[in-house]
This record gives sequence, C-alpha cells and structure tokens, in this order.
Amino acid sequence: MISSAYANTAAAGPDPMFQILMLVGFIAIFYFLLWRPQQKRAKEHRNLIENLAKGDEVATGGGLMGRITKVSDDVLTLEIAEGVSVFVQKPAVAVLLPKGTLKDMTGA
Repeated sequence: MISSAYANTAAAGPDPMFQILMLVGFIAIFYFLLWRPQQKRAKEHRNLIENLAKGDEVATGGGLMGRITKVSDDVLTLEIAEGVSVFVQKPAVAVLLPKGTLKDMTGA
C-alpha cells in the first residue's frame, strides 16, 4: 500500500571545490584585467611626474601643450605660446612629448 521512500542519491548542489575554484578564477581575472594594468599605469605616471625637467615638452590632461620653463615641488610653469606662461600642477601632466613636437605643430 504505501511504498517505501528512498533518499535521493544525487548530489544536492554543486561541488564546494568547484565553487572555490570559480571564486579563485574570478579573482585572477579581475587582477589581470583590472588591478594590475591600473597599478602599472599609475607607476608609469608617477615616474613621469618625478622626472619632469626644464625644457621638456608636455601635454596636460586638459589639452594644453607647452614647454616647461620652471619646475617646483608641486607646480610647474608651462610656456604655451611666446611670452604666455601658465602654472600647472604636476599631476595634470598627461604625456611627455618628443623634443621638437611643438615646433613641428606651429610650423616655425
């Protein structure tokens, strides 16, 4: 009349070891695709900022391009045109341009 109930012998959920491996895999993906490249760019930018010198041609994050005429601890003076100088914070410098770039652009 009433049949015997048997326990389900199939696994109740995913293997815990598989879940741990998936978590480790996601952490590795985030490290190699996000954290590591960001740290590398930050290190390169720090080196750029530390090595700025008078006479270097640079471009800022805002798009200003000019030649460095004076360097202090936190601020540098950037000559953007003949007789026109502006003060720029060092971290605003985005790119160190090759020598002669500004001369080529103005055609002088």
